[in-house]
Amino acid sequence: MEAQTNTSVPFTIQPAARMEGLPTQFFANLVRKANAQIQAGHDVINLGQGNPDRPTPPHIVASLQEAAANPLYHKYPPFSGFPFLKQAVAQRYKEDYGVELDPETEVAILFGGKTGLIEISQCLLNPGDLCLVPDPGYPDYWSGVALAGAQMAFMPLSEHNGFLPDYSALRPVDVERAKLMFINYPNNPTAATAPAAFYEDTVAFAAKRGIVVASDFAYGAIGFDGQQPVSFLQTPGAKEVGVEFYTLSKTYNMAGWRVGFALGNKEIVRLINLIQDHYYCSLFGGIQAAAAAALTGPQDNVAELRDVYESRRNVLFSELAGIGWLARPSQGSFFAWLPVPKGHTSESLSDLLLREAHVVVAPGIGFGTHGEGYVRLGLLSSEERLTEAVQRIGRLGLFG
Repeated sequence: MEAQTNTSVPFTIQPAARMEGLPTQFFANLVRKANAQIQAGHDVINLGQGNPDRPTPPHIVASLQEAAANPLYHKYPPFSGFPFLKQAVAQRYKEDYGVELDPETEVAILFGGKTGLIEISQCLLNPGDLCLVPDPGYPDYWSGVALAGAQMAFMPLSEHNGFLPDYSALRPVDVERAKLMFINYPNNPTAATAPAAFYEDTVAFAAKRGIVVASDFAYGAIGFDGQQPVSFLQTPGAKEVGVEFYTLSKTYNMAGWRVGFALGNKEIVRLINLIQDHYYCSLFGGIQAAAAAALTGPQDNVAELRDVYESRRNVLFSELAGIGWLARPSQGSFFAWLPVPKGHTSESLSDLLLREAHVVVAPGIGFGTHGEGYVRLGLLSSEERLTEAVQRIGRLGLFG
């Protein structure tokens, strides 16, 4: 038989429009640049990422090891998760913040907090709807809005206002259109915290305008100078207008375990559970058991971790002052937000520090246009390595 010549048009994959509309992953390029320096044989101190550097406490690991052998957890878990884990996070919120949560109707279990921060936009926003997002802010807020086909209006965070949004300065047309807003304290990237009065203003603003509040409380356990960060849910009326996203990633050094929660408004919790019914079949039961052990077990490790970060913060800012790099000390989170010296952009400084000092920092522009003029450093290396990083930077003579 004579072979037939293939004259058809080459087969091509056509991605959905939603894939084309996703924001650029700015930090992938940062990782690529850092890896190039490492491959060239340089000793790189990476302060540019937000990945906890300490291990999960041993008693939590032991709980997973024991639970993994339990045949109950080898089966599919309940779609919305085991009740004991919901009860555990409700208990933790009661003990830490005095907040009452109904485990069955006001708690959704998430595959990490990031998942919920993306899902809420898909649950609440239609194409063309508007979401208010902080600038600078966590870039995955943008991802969820983009996947929903919605639009964003930015809430500038400025140092003169304590890196809190000024609702009175927002454009009336944006406030009128907005259906959802994100807030995040302790804040990534600015390391600012928010007082109770801010949350009171936020609840009043949201209730008056019919805007759902998504409070990202990922760093809720990390406040400095004796100040416990305030939970959005501590505010009267908060549950009527929104939810809070909490994660075990930072509190218990469980970033790789992927355990988070959406807490508060019953209808939003129901919607998140509903969308997850179509995406997942909940977390592995052994991880849920270990997460419950983290939440209900001894909390000494949480206080110890906070002390570690505070000590690192103190060392970092003392060393920074020594080279003339002056900045507002971090109030919470495990980040430092530092102004760029004259003559540099955030990206040019980031490139210079990597190339000449072999220190990785995250340029502020990656968090939004109002992040320009700053770089973010993570308190995620030992005090010795933080000191060495600042000394390397100091030898460049950038600060007088």
